[in-house]
Amino acid sequence: MALSDVEARLDVVRARIAAACARAGRDPAQVTLVAVSKRHPPEALRDAYAAGQRVFGENYVQELVQKAEALADLEGLRFRFVGHLQRNKAKHLARVRAACDGLGDLRTAEALARRVGDAPPLPVLIQVNVAGEAQKSGVPPSEVSALVRGVRALPALRLEGLMTVPPAGEPESARPVFRALRALAEAEGLGALSMGMSADLEVAVEEGATLVRVGTAIFGPRPPASAPGTP
Repeated sequence: MALSDVEARLDVVRARIAAACARAGRDPAQVTLVAVSKRHPPEALRDAYAAGQRVFGENYVQELVQKAEALADLEGLRFRFVGHLQRNKAKHLARVRAACDGLGDLRTAEALARRVGDAPPLPVLIQVNVAGEAQKSGVPPSEVSALVRGVRALPALRLEGLMTVPPAGEPESARPVFRALRALAEAEGLGALSMGMSADLEVAVEEGATLVRVGTAIFGPRPPASAPGTP
């Protein structure tokens, strides 16, 4: 994809965020755009970086590590792992110092903390399955408080907030899910809310999102998983 394409798409997404912030009486600086580059090559991330984007999200640890290594020359580049973290992948995430937005159980949090060791605390979010969908990862709302206490007891991790993925549907249908996540975060004294994607980012911002995860609206359709050079 040409730089002009990525830059133009980023401008549109940033304008959408700004408009949603204006409606909600929020400062756009309160919302971090996470460009989800799943299955797109490192060159696409370089284009987005050249257009001013600094925070990128990946769904698979292996792909995140590969891109972090390939793009190590880009100053200020930050990665966030936005998938469900498995315990056996914790060591890789800790090595590249990527924030983890998909913690769903204490044992995985403990494994990640052990791998971080004495290094500066790693930022993490707890993934909450607000709607209770069987096919999705995340802790149920009733177990959030217990997991928050457990993660807060791990000095190698810095718990910043919560993340969720709403059921598929019209953007407005996600509003109750986003409101529920915000209420859970407020009850635990957590400030970060990762919610909202390409289709529903406006609703998420209006409901208090501090991170929005946008992929297709920035990079276009994802290449097929079997494409050469992709994990």
